[in-house]
Amino acid sequence: MGQKLPDFPTTRWSDAMAPSLEDMERMAIDALKTLPEPFRSLAQQTTVRIAEFPDPDVLAEFDVDSPFEIMGLFVGEGMSEGGASPETGRLDNAIWLYRRPMLDYWAEHEETLGSVVRHVFIHELGHHIGLSDDDMERIEAGA
Repeated sequence: MGQKLPDFPTTRWSDAMAPSLEDMERMAIDALKTLPEPFRSLAQQTTVRIAEFPDPDVLAEFDVDSPFEIMGLFVGEGMSEGGASPETGRLDNAIWLYRRPMLDYWAEHEETLGSVVRHVFIHELGHHIGLSDDDMERIEAGA
């Protein structure tokens, strides 16, 4: 009991709140701003949406039991499928980022939350461009 507790560097965790959906959206927008061309322009062709969790239809489509297993999702037609320009009657291409799964991942790993959001955003943008999960794993392994 007589030991002095260390000082916290700059963050007062006792006063901190979990980031809101709006905070996560700002992190995704910040990630977008840091992308080099042509990726920044390609990302402008998608809508970014933030939700707490994927909906039950998404979980069923990917045959996952836990909503914590999916941190993001690209919905729409990727550029390789002709989805580069919007057509009347077709939903916008969207990148969904799921707040709670990303927060859970962040709590379990040694990464900043901003880097987790950026990684998931870029991964889903890769699907818009036409890259598969295997393509992106090879790129990340070589980086």
